[in-house]
Amino acid sequence: MTNDISHGDRAHALLSASSAKRWLACTPSARLGEQFEDKLSFYSEEGTLAHEIAELKLRKYMEPMSKGEYTKQLNKLKKTTYNDQELYQKEMLKHTDTYLDYIKKITMSFDSNPYVAIEKRINYSSYAPEGFGTVDCLIIGGDKLYVTDFKYGKGLPVSAEENEQMKLYALGAVTEYGFLYPIKEVHLAIIQPRLDSISEFSLPVEDLLAWGEEIKPTAEKAFKGEGEFVPGEHCKFCKVKATCRARADEFTALEDFGLMKPPLISNEEVGKILEKAQHLDSWVKALKDHALSESLKGNEVAGWKAVEGRGSRNFVNQDAAFEHLKANDIDESLLFDRVPLTVPKIEKQLGKKEFRTLLEEPGHVQKTTGKPTLAPISDKRKAVTNAPDASDDFGTG
Repeated sequence: MTNDISHGDRAHALLSASSAKRWLACTPSARLGEQFEDKLSFYSEEGTLAHEIAELKLRKYMEPMSKGEYTKQLNKLKKTTYNDQELYQKEMLKHTDTYLDYIKKITMSFDSNPYVAIEKRINYSSYAPEGFGTVDCLIIGGDKLYVTDFKYGKGLPVSAEENEQMKLYALGAVTEYGFLYPIKEVHLAIIQPRLDSISEFSLPVEDLLAWGEEIKPTAEKAFKGEGEFVPGEHCKFCKVKATCRARADEFTALEDFGLMKPPLISNEEVGKILEKAQHLDSWVKALKDHALSESLKGNEVAGWKAVEGRGSRNFVNQDAAFEHLKANDIDESLLFDRVPLTVPKIEKQLGKKEFRTLLEEPGHVQKTTGKPTLAPISDKRKAVTNAPDASDDFGTG
């Protein structure tokens, strides 16, 4: 099996693939956000550690590595911390196994050994100025190119369908390897084990290249910082989401609805207001976070200040405290709650296979439908209604 294994430096281009959805929609945002540093968090570092464990497993699969060397490197990764907090969790091994199994399945589907590159830095600057990124794993066999992305987060499932990040990676791969391999089909996959989600999307290489040519003018504008600011769902991870004027104008434009004459607004108007306001909560939270950060720096935010929040009480030494209580005739049963684990927590303890065998198949677990919730019309879930069926009106007899 031919392979190319390299550690990506995780540097980010101005027109990074991971932010492509944003700069393709709001071209000036890339340059505007350039003045702000990337912020690390426990969750981002947790994801980085999971990627490193996944990479180690792939390397062990792809090239000779003794069990002792693998264990040594894994144990080193397990000691990784962020702000004195341990990042490693046992479930990382299970979730990275899911990713490894997916890669194995692809590599074993070929009649001969495919080319495999892990943590491969890809250059797509032919389509987006100075564009580059690191692909988790790409596989080429025959006329097929596979681009895979491992995501450890457990927010919302990310679709591979027409995914801008994945298509940029694929464009870079075709540019680099197209003269060596007769690539005709491109397969994109996003693996999110913590959400039990594997999203796949395929397209002919001609369609991919046509899309690349289509975005070139937009990418040029983004690189130059030109174009109009366009608020939307893509603002979620923007560095300037709190103080962007275009986003503020979008929400303050809700005042326009106050000019409407009838005392009651129509369902059409309700829909338009919700469309404008659907990201209002996240914007206000971003504003509060920004105002707090500025206040803590000693900068004045009109009408607001940073204060100490409500503190918490903790035992200096819980064991010693409980022993002291028991020594003073406090019954030990008063000190502990016996609470049964929830279904998801038991599934996590047992593992999916044993959970299914011991509980789901014998009928000890029932799944109820979720409470109705509002979603944009673009959501892929089926619409539900409480309106009576026609048969209810006329009866069945």
